[in-house]
Amino acid sequence: MEDENTATFAESGTPPRVVIVDDHRLFRSGVRGELGDAVDVIGEAGDVDSAVQVIAEKQPDLVLLDVHLPGGGGSEVLRRVLSRHPEIRFLALSVSDAAEDVIGVVRGGARGYVTKTISGRELADAIVRVADGDAVFSPRLAGFVLDAFSATDAPPMDPELDRLTQREREVLRLIARGYAYKECAKELFISVKTVETHVSSVLRKLQLSNRHELSRWATARKLV
Repeated sequence: MEDENTATFAESGTPPRVVIVDDHRLFRSGVRGELGDAVDVIGEAGDVDSAVQVIAEKQPDLVLLDVHLPGGGGSEVLRRVLSRHPEIRFLALSVSDAAEDVIGVVRGGARGYVTKTISGRELADAIVRVADGDAVFSPRLAGFVLDAFSATDAPPMDPELDRLTQREREVLRLIARGYAYKECAKELFISVKTVETHVSSVLRKLQLSNRHELSRWATARKLV
């Protein structure tokens, strides 16, 4: 347990020890560069299993966590780590601004959620604040959390949506918003062929015929 007289990271100027978890190596490198000396990056990981291992070995003050990861996603990292190391704090950093992603990781134990449009300075500030025990959310995302946790009952699960993987949900939302395959690929840092594969899988799982039906399906569920 921390001594009640111990200075916070913000007060002491000591940079928090951070592990970055994201499945894109170039993005991790970019985050390191943007953060500079504001934090002490002591480890990286690109999937669930390696994240759990690195976090257990390094014992960081905070984990900067992507929501969509090979091996089960950010929620799986939270489940496996916090059951053994409840003192470690998590800040989600994702391209997704979907309510179900935000609520999912917050329920899993994350103390904050910001999107990848955030500046390096803002991200460094968010990391320090969460490491010090605050909860930090991008303004629009905070509303999702308040709505979800002020409701008397949890929002119902959607069996059809549950058939989709995290990445398939992300592709679905972008396609439903009118993104072309090339635009989806650029937004998600994947190939056009991978986008096509995900769209085909989504259509098959939801028993839909084309992207127009997919857009109507997503709109009806308020996913866009």
